[in-house]
Amino acid sequence: MTSKIINMVDRAKDAEDRLLESIFAAEPIADDGFSNRIVRRIRRQIWIRRLALPTAMLVGGVIAIKPALHLVTAGSRLLSAVPPELLTTPAGWVPQLPVMLLGGALLVIGMLGTRMID
Repeated sequence: MTSKIINMVDRAKDAEDRLLESIFAAEPIADDGFSNRIVRRIRRQIWIRRLALPTAMLVGGVIAIKPALHLVTAGSRLLSAVPPELLTTPAGWVPQLPVMLLGGALLVIGMLGTRMID
């Protein structure tokens, strides 16, 4: 089923509509592949930008492995120097499971509420 509105528009073309149709019906301008070269260059730049950050992260991670291992070993030596009674926490300070579940539920409700407001 075709709409009557579309059929009426096709029938009622004025001079401006016919002029626009003739302008856009013309053959594309020959540019000796210039447009294709530009599109290729833009796509190449997009791929370079997409690959630059992961590559930089990989190189930075490889460079940072040795200092990170030194930090871990220094931290373990520091923790072994601290008296054990300072590392233990009283049972009253540790939150109970229902309190943690309530906090998580409130967090989820808050996040969903802000999304609904947006």
